Amino acid sequence: MSDSSRLTGLVAKPKPSSAKAIREVDEMAEERGFVDRSPRKKPGRKPSPRTYQIHPKVLPDVGEAIAEEAAERGITQGHLIEMMWKCWEEHEREG
Repeated sequence: MSDSSRLTGLVAKPKPSSAKAIREVDEMAEERGFVDRSPRKKPGRKPSPRTYQIHPKVLPDVGEAIAEEAAERGITQGHLIEMMWKCWEEHEREG
């Protein structure tokens, strides 16, 4: 026993750390009204994988055509631009 523990009467004991022991302690705590206070996940929507933003300036007729095509397909203009980019890349590889 160290000198300081003799003075206070306190002795360090290892805490049980098995999954079973932790579960039992958690269950007893809940029965006595203690609740888990660990931080929860942020509420709201999950982040989108589409985070890169571009803001191209195009001629009005091109912008209207893109908007109309996206509306006809039922997709966003950004998704339509992604599809056009894939087509352009395939065209460039071919040729």
